[in-house]
Amino acid sequence: MKLFYHPDQRCHAPPQFISRGAVVESPEGPGRAERLMEGVAEAGLALSTPPEVDSVRLRERLAQIHTQRYLTFLETIHARWSAMPNASDIVAPNVHPCGGGRQYPNHPVGQAGWHLHDMACPMTEDSFRGILASAATAQAAAESVVADGGAAYALCRPPGHHAGPDRAGGFCFINNSALAATVLREQFSQIAILDVDLHHGNGTQDIFYERGDVWTGSLHADTTEFYPFYWGGADELGAGPGEGANMNVPLALGSGIDAFQAGVDQLLDATASFSPDALVVALGLDAHREDPLAGLQLETQDFVAIGRQIGALKLPTVLVQEGGYPSPALAHNLAAFLRGFSHS
Repeated sequence: MKLFYHPDQRCHAPPQFISRGAVVESPEGPGRAERLMEGVAEAGLALSTPPEVDSVRLRERLAQIHTQRYLTFLETIHARWSAMPNASDIVAPNVHPCGGGRQYPNHPVGQAGWHLHDMACPMTEDSFRGILASAATAQAAAESVVADGGAAYALCRPPGHHAGPDRAGGFCFINNSALAATVLREQFSQIAILDVDLHHGNGTQDIFYERGDVWTGSLHADTTEFYPFYWGGADELGAGPGEGANMNVPLALGSGIDAFQAGVDQLLDATASFSPDALVVALGLDAHREDPLAGLQLETQDFVAIGRQIGALKLPTVLVQEGGYPSPALAHNLAAFLRGFSHS
């Protein structure tokens, strides 16, 4: 297995975000990557650096999953925000078009509210460089699988599965799992994305909801009680050409490994029926009971079993790091999954 990480991801280092009305230290920072790198080393593996952060090919692929105005926003918003009188150093919205807006604003404050879906996506001067480095990491892993088959792991932060075609949310700006699927789709006819993060992959679902060539499945804490709240129901099955190509398996808050493995089995059965040629795993480790955002009750050794379940598909696979936040268990959780996946 080849593993990738670009150190420019450190450029995105938001000092804080708003959680339940309180300004708190952001768990999604460079320290998270350091913990994950410890997990890679614990598994006896090594990371490679993608050759570049930005490229014409990357921009072309991103334009297939995100709107151009959104990509332009991510690249230019900090400079335009900073030019306002008395502006803060951090781009953070104070207004949102709740219920849907009728016009797209020109003003930086209005655009921030339009594109930054929640208060978990503050942007600093160097954020865009870090966001692109995360995307370039996912691209490199997917290109490796296209070239050589087998499996590859992308250590991506910020994560991506909450990022939709025109919005950021939940620490996510560019949808790295959707990008990996886009690269794989250049070689393979049918792709499956299997999301095992604690949270529903609402951005990934939205990107592919009306497509029949990319099947999306998400196992997550019940979103009637948990972030992202507004998506993730079992009745969301896709639409148009994508009808039947989306599956959600919500779990009751506090569920443990038995319910989680049963949910993975449901997704794997549906994946097998779709007969994909290649697989993207949106790998969340935040279902662990000690995760700062915990809503489920997995133990470290449970990730070995989950890795074996998914690895048993024996498909060309890109593992894209999604959630999993700093805790004493984070590195061990990644090492456990990688060991299980590699020895399935």
